Amino acid sequence: MESKKSTIKDIIAAQKYVYKYLRPTPLFHYPTLSDLVGTEVWVKHENHQPVGAFKVRGGINLVANLTEKQRKNGLYTASTGNHGQSIAYASSLFGVKSFIAVPEGANPGKVAAMKGLGAEVLFHGKDFDEAREWIKKIAADKGGMFVGPTEEPLIHGVGTYALEILQDLPSVDVIIVPVGAGSGVCGTGIVAKATNKDIKVIGVQSVQAPAMKLSWEQGVLTESEMNTFAEGLATRVPFQNTQDIMREVVDDFLLVDDEDIKKAIVIMLQHTHNLVEAAAAAPLAAALQIKEKLKNKRIVLVVSGGNLSIEKLADILASLNSR
Repeated sequence: MESKKSTIKDIIAAQKYVYKYLRPTPLFHYPTLSDLVGTEVWVKHENHQPVGAFKVRGGINLVANLTEKQRKNGLYTASTGNHGQSIAYASSLFGVKSFIAVPEGANPGKVAAMKGLGAEVLFHGKDFDEAREWIKKIAADKGGMFVGPTEEPLIHGVGTYALEILQDLPSVDVIIVPVGAGSGVCGTGIVAKATNKDIKVIGVQSVQAPAMKLSWEQGVLTESEMNTFAEGLATRVPFQNTQDIMREVVDDFLLVDDEDIKKAIVIMLQHTHNLVEAAAAAPLAAALQIKEKLKNKRIVLVVSGGNLSIEKLADILASLNSR
């Protein structure tokens, strides 16, 4: 059965579930970051969420709307980390058992967090897509509910951060959003275009993992390489429902190189004193890439998460200092 088209009303409705457990996150203006980009820059700090990432909003909205039978049979999903933490966190709130498949070599900190929230974490495959197909079959065998990363309730939940942006800064001109599976940019675009169609929504992905951008451009689902270190952007197989929404609400889609993302992580640490993960630094890398086009614009960078391990930060600093 085809699902109904998601609207801002769905996102407004999600607020009552999200705000039962979460508070709005800060939207801060940073003058020195603005000087660097050459325009007025604001940062939406989704890295301040309890699990360190925006996706927790979606997880809460999804689990809050499950039937008793769905809750009893448990949730099955796959993740590179943040989506899994979201489902684990929401499941713990509602007493639901969750099973999360992660690829071999998944972020140890995110794995530990998922386990700490009561999820059973299962390792399988070389990347997210292999883990996802595997756990989807297990869910079918066990009679549980498989939760993909782009379910409509997830989009509605994460879209609540966009409502906060527009409430705090109604004069925003451009919102730049990292894109993995696409729930964040879809929620942002739905809210922005329903509020003021002149607000530009820009998606960002890594040059080393361009499947979502290629699919958006070409109008058909297009698999591509997935060699990025940015796990939150590491999509090899695109998703139809988020692509459909993106073609309606996304104005532009940029690719940034992993090396520029690494530099942006350090810049964010220097100028905002926030440790942000690679996906969350991608919007700043994109803003620096198109700074001439952004002059005289009031822009918001969506910092989607802060789950960067100390080891990875050390590697980034060492690699940049060696040049």
